[in-house]
Amino acid sequence: MIPARNLYYMLLYAWGHFRASDVHSVGDDDSPNLPSLLARVLVDRTHRLLRQGIDRGYLEIREDTRRPRGRLCIDEIVKRQTLRRGLAVCEFDELTPDVLHNRILLETLIRLAGNDRVDRCLRHELMLTVKRMGGVSRVRLTSDLFRRVQLSRNTSQYGLLMHICELLFHELMPDAAGGPRRFQSIADDQVRMSALFEEFLRRFYHRELEGAGVQAEIMAWDAAASTVSDLAHLPVMKTDITIRSPGRVMVVDAKYYPSHLVKNQFGGERLIPAHLYQLSTYLAHVSTRTPDLRVLGMLLYPQNGEPVNLNYLLLGQSLRIATVNLADEWRDIHDHLLALAQ
Repeated sequence: MIPARNLYYMLLYAWGHFRASDVHSVGDDDSPNLPSLLARVLVDRTHRLLRQGIDRGYLEIREDTRRPRGRLCIDEIVKRQTLRRGLAVCEFDELTPDVLHNRILLETLIRLAGNDRVDRCLRHELMLTVKRMGGVSRVRLTSDLFRRVQLSRNTSQYGLLMHICELLFHELMPDAAGGPRRFQSIADDQVRMSALFEEFLRRFYHRELEGAGVQAEIMAWDAAASTVSDLAHLPVMKTDITIRSPGRVMVVDAKYYPSHLVKNQFGGERLIPAHLYQLSTYLAHVSTRTPDLRVLGMLLYPQNGEPVNLNYLLLGQSLRIATVNLADEWRDIHDHLLALAQ
């Protein structure tokens, strides 16, 4: 089981928002559940926003008024005959906190306040925070709504908040019986955790390995064919993580699987063949293109049971199969991942 705080750190890396101070800000909490942890982060950061002054933007307002201002909407006035009632239809721009990112934040705070997995005292604090966001209206959250948020350098402090709000939108699902919303932990979703594990590792090594270039790389096949169209049928060959440093290249394949082993027909346990074949293909192509560099490969799994550290020399290339215990203290995870890459 991955502790909530470790899952939070992984998300921070994957989102590109990790800072060393974040470890201390939640490290003293005795393994809170994820809804409570995210609620605490939202409350603290929203309070910080409120002290600084939440963002405001100009919104176009249209209203019927006896005191005209802004632009007169002549077509609307004629169509609705508002002058008979002594009213003019006007449009004007008004500076207001009722902008999209504030609406999303407000709605998420309200949803969390109604979640029974969030600590009761924290739920009360959430509602007090909601009351301080005067002038911000509620909004119906949809996936598309988050894609419409546009942040600038002046509103970059909303970046992490929007990531958390989007995660909570996907995780807070209505109960099948129509009851209160329940929290669907991301840790229970194999597909999403696999994507998170890969992105976390890539961002972690990009941030923590000084002097190294870290990215996912698309490699061209070292292949020939009778026609160009034949080559087009080859699948895309893309690494999860390629670490390039002076004198060497390391290809890391992130595998979020329950185990690094699979049983064969006789009941014996062996390494997963497809994983070895895939990584071996990557290493062969890297070696062909960079014959002067040392080429290494690693299959990295989450630890489930005893730690694993297997080392081989395959076709002249060094290959490691290793695990990382995501339930460890964060400093131990940090140091172990660095040791594996170095």
